[in-house]
Amino acid sequence: MREDLDTAARRDPAARSRAELVLAYPGLHAVWVHRFSHRLWRRGGRLPARVVSHLARAATGVEIHPGATIGRRFFVDHGMGVVIGETAVVGDDVMMYHGVTLGGRSLQGGKRHPTVGDGVTFGAGARVLGAVSIGAGAQVGANAVVVRDVPAGAVVVGVPGRVVERAPAAAAEDDVDPAIWI
Repeated sequence: MREDLDTAARRDPAARSRAELVLAYPGLHAVWVHRFSHRLWRRGGRLPARVVSHLARAATGVEIHPGATIGRRFFVDHGMGVVIGETAVVGDDVMMYHGVTLGGRSLQGGKRHPTVGDGVTFGAGARVLGAVSIGAGAQVGANAVVVRDVPAGAVVVGVPGRVVERAPAAAAEDDVDPAIWI
């Protein structure tokens, strides 16, 4: 929890105090509840895990399926409307703005949701659909719709999503404003 708080404080310039983060940041609440429901899911408590995640969605506006794997220092800014599907895998140091979907495109069983590398940033309203991979350090622009793999360090915009450039190595640093890319 401390690591999540540190991440939120570092990533959100509007955060005024740890108390504000703990009490009034639904993205943090959703991540914390997900970590609990994911443990239940992995231990075979599928129904209780789903009920817990459902309650978290009602309280936060963020829907993270308990089967999804979420890495360390994951930060959801604002959060309302975020959806992360069951077979999604999200790496470490990922930042996501409101309205992002990591969703499926198939009714078949198995891997149906995206795999996201470390250090990826998703702009507001981005949609990543299907069992695609988003490479480490990539930037997915606001309202982009991604249905194909994205290479590491790429900047993707548009509908359908297309790579417009590669982010320089400095973009992976925490103090670089992701808004310059998305």
